[in-house]
Parts: sequence; C-alpha cells; structure tokens
Amino acid sequence: MHQKPSCPFCELPTQRVMARNAHGVVIRDAFPVSPGHTLIIPHRHIGSFFELTLPERENLLQLLDQARAELQRSNPVPDGFNVGINDGPAAGQTVPHLHIHLIPRYAGDMADPRGGVRWVIADKAAYW
Repeated sequence: MHQKPSCPFCELPTQRVMARNAHGVVIRDAFPVSPGHTLIIPHRHIGSFFELTLPERENLLQLLDQARAELQRSNPVPDGFNVGINDGPAAGQTVPHLHIHLIPRYAGDMADPRGGVRWVIADKAAYW
C-alpha cells in the first residue's frame, strides 16, 4: 500500500487481509456494527471515493462483490446489506483513507430497519 504516516489502513498487518487485487484489500472492521462487517480499502492513500481512478473503482467494486459472496456463504447468512462510504469529516469520516463499509444485516437486528442509511441523520430517517 502507498503509505501515509500513521494511517491505520496504510499499515495493515498482512494477517488482517482477507482478499486483495491490484488496487485494494478486504478486511473485517475492527469495530463491527454487525457480524461480518467488512471494509474494502484502496491501496492508494486517498480520502474520497471521488478521487478514485476508473480502474481503482472497478477493482474495489470487484472486491465488494467478492466480500458479499463470501458473507453469503457464512452462517448465519445475511438477509440484506448496507453499503456505505463516509466521505469527508462532515459525513462522519474518521479515518482519512477511503474505505467502503459492507455491513451485513439480519432479520430482526433492528425493530424497524426501514430507512437504512438514512438513519445517519435520525430526524430525516422516518420519511414514511
């Protein structure tokens, strides 16, 4: 990975890497919000999804597909997924190295999951 000083995603121990390709890696989130919470991280140290080159985007999306397929072979099998990117401090990004969250969801993990990612701004989530 192209290293940036003190970036946890530039200094990943090899044993955490579950999959890789030319432009990225897959790891489990160190602070998962659900079992199987996974991160897809580019090798290149960039902060924003919008800084990715087309080949980087394609490779990261291939890793996203691979990670989902792996989770669908797990027990229990997820009933759904949230895919998210916190892009910038105002969006809640705390590690300034782009990473895509793949969050498995399980029936009953929330009383009412409607609204999904809209809950990042709770007052706007229940739009129905």
